[in-house]
Amino acid sequence: MSIERIEVGPRMSQVVVHGDTVYLAGVVADKRAGTSVADQTTQVLRRIDELLAKAGTDKTKILKATIWLRDIASFDEMNTVWDKWVSPGNAPARACVESRMAAPDVLVEIQVTAVKG
Repeated sequence: MSIERIEVGPRMSQVVVHGDTVYLAGVVADKRAGTSVADQTTQVLRRIDELLAKAGTDKTKILKATIWLRDIASFDEMNTVWDKWVSPGNAPARACVESRMAAPDVLVEIQVTAVKG
């Protein structure tokens, strides 16, 4: 079975497609300085939509999502954006945890796995 890589960099690919399964790398906001968790979540979800489209799928086909928050106290703020974005009737399995992030201005990171078709 073939493996397709999308937006390949020296360290990682943003998307890997194996068969009908689409794996996204963790996605963080590009514009982070002075932004809120809601702002970053909006940016991240927009980018997830773009990456899924490049792989030939969309958010209605997400199987699983993992969300990391710098501060779990922002859980409700993130969910306000997530709940408006997630496809009704197609909510994925999901985990959300507090985590130390790779950079001090990263407030949220989201990784999803989806199927094509």
